[in-house]
Amino acid sequence: MGTGYTALLDSWSCNTPTDPGEKDHSRKRSTINDIARLANVSKKTVSRVINDSPFVKEETRLKVNAIIREVGFEPDPQARGLAFRRSFLVGMIYDNPTPQYVVNMQQGILDAMRGTSYGLLVHPCERGNPNYLTDLRSFIERQKLFGVILPPSMSEDEQLVKMLREFDCPYIRIASVLLDKPGTMVVTHDADGAAEAADHLANLGHTHIAHISGPALFRSAHERRRGFREALAKRGLSLDPSCDKEGNYTFERGIDLARALLSLNPPPTAIFCGNDEMAAGVYKVAHEMGLTIPKDLSVIGFDDSTTASQLWPPLTTVRLPVRDMGRKAADKLFATQEKKNGPEAGVTEVIPKLIIRESTAAPNT
Repeated sequence: MGTGYTALLDSWSCNTPTDPGEKDHSRKRSTINDIARLANVSKKTVSRVINDSPFVKEETRLKVNAIIREVGFEPDPQARGLAFRRSFLVGMIYDNPTPQYVVNMQQGILDAMRGTSYGLLVHPCERGNPNYLTDLRSFIERQKLFGVILPPSMSEDEQLVKMLREFDCPYIRIASVLLDKPGTMVVTHDADGAAEAADHLANLGHTHIAHISGPALFRSAHERRRGFREALAKRGLSLDPSCDKEGNYTFERGIDLARALLSLNPPPTAIFCGNDEMAAGVYKVAHEMGLTIPKDLSVIGFDDSTTASQLWPPLTTVRLPVRDMGRKAADKLFATQEKKNGPEAGVTEVIPKLIIRESTAAPNT
């Protein structure tokens, strides 16, 4: 934002009457320099106050705003737009099939925007569509976004990231592993959370365990599966191929795969699902088959969405604070742009945590 602010400094002005009795045509034009001089701050600080930047002390903000009101200062909208050469819109580009995940991510981004001039523009897409990159190019060109936040799995698409670089459009990627420069990343360490789930089931005494993963297109699905398998291996356990199923993060797919798993002879005594929605599908099938959770079947999900606490019994799951991830990503986007001529920012990390509820217990043997 620094370059844009500098370009604006001498473009903003206000009308200050030289005498209370003078008419509008005799008012003189006062520049932002006058505001800065009266407030005893720099021109850049005044411009930050005007644009609701979060990087201004509250005491300074109050003082500058008081002077702006006193002199009747109003920024020139045309000059403001030309100086920034970008809109005040932040884009969130997503292809996640889980509605609650998307809503939580949006809420987190909006948390970071509260009290600023920025708005959120949400753009859903389908990575499986052969024209999706062409459509995204048109979207990015048309909107002239201030920046973009990329949740999984859009964050994992190197072609999209290359396109954003070509447009010089700032971005923050949210992903399970480090994929880019640390200053552009929020890393969620999904494998560590899945390992906790495996350890929990092993500690309870389960040995015949199944896993329903997310779709292969999602790096998060691979990381959760990897973390789960590696943790089981350390305990001398493994996933039988018949108990290792690929889902797609939807409730319906959870139902289909649970029917296949629970029809095995013998069926698994525990199922770890790649997200809470698929775990809810497992619950439905268990109920239809007359199985009791956790007496007959232990179930673990991932994300700790609202679904986890609404199920009965409440779902043991790996908590990934999606709303907080959205807020951290937006904060990082603003901070990176504010300090883009300064030192490289470090990676932002989110640590998953297993939340043990009532859906897991020792196997009924």
